[in-house]
Order: sequence, then C-alpha cells, then structure tokens
Amino acid sequence: MIPYVGEYKRYKQLLDRTLAQINDDEFFEVLAPSTNSVAVIMKHLGGNLASRFTDFLTTDGEKEWRNREGEFEVSGLSRADIEDRFEKAWQILSDNVWQLEDADMKRIITIRKVEMTVEQALLRSVSHFSHHVGEILFIARYFRAEDWEYLSIAPGKTNDYLKNPDKEKFS
Repeated sequence: MIPYVGEYKRYKQLLDRTLAQINDDEFFEVLAPSTNSVAVIMKHLGGNLASRFTDFLTTDGEKEWRNREGEFEVSGLSRADIEDRFEKAWQILSDNVWQLEDADMKRIITIRKVEMTVEQALLRSVSHFSHHVGEILFIARYFRAEDWEYLSIAPGKTNDYLKNPDKEKFS
C-alpha cells in the first residue's frame, strides 16, 4: 500500500470525529464575511475529490462536469445531502487510489492540463484535504469551546499518549 492512503484515512478520521461534535446549524454557519461554513468546505472537498479521482490515471483531474464555483453555494441543501455527496466522492478516491502500487507513483497524469506524477498529484491532494480538514476542525473548536473533545493529544496528556501512540497508525 502506498503511504498516502494512511494519511487520507487519518485525516478522514479527524474529519468524522470533528463533524460529530457540531450540530446542523453550526454546520452551515459562517463565522465572518468572506469565510466558508463547514457545509461549503465539505461540498468543495467532495467536488474536488470526485473530479480528481474519477478515471484518475486516464483523464484530466479537472473534469468538464465539475462546477467548482457551485461548490461554494449550499442553499437548498441539507447536511445529509452534503455529507452524502462527500462520502460518494470519498468512495471514488478509495476505489481509485487504495489499490495503487509503488510502481504507479511515477506514472504521469494531468490536472488542469498540467502534467505531474501520480505521487505529485497525491501529495497535492492530501495536502489540500488536510488543509480543509484543519479549517473544519478550527470552526468546530470555535463552537465547542470548553466542551471540545480532543482528537489527538489533549493539553497535559502527552505522557499518556506516548504510552499508546498506535491510535494514529492507519493501514
């Protein structure tokens, strides 16, 4: 298995555990002008993953059917709609990436007509994914404040964590 799979899974787990801590109103709330809600970020991530990984090795990662600008509009959609779209995109990712082998990493693909290796594309994608998961985590922590359930090492708990660091290993 290629190393990126573990990182995708790790950030997906952080995302799922973060989403579980916010309610539907918070999912759609915009904290300040010119910022995105969790709903918008999730819709954007779903659009990005679906576009990039549909026919990943054989077609440009920016599909003609993708409406990137529309990913930043969520009116008329429910949280379930957006989460379902994201999960379908996640399935596209897993169906097309989890089976890749080391030899595939040097293959050339295109994204927006720019050639790059599969390895470069995956690094770009996992970085993009982790960036937006971090945004969602920040927003959720804002809403939970003192009631936030830490996802990794809580303040003052480093020694406890070091006794069981396996919880961050994904295969």
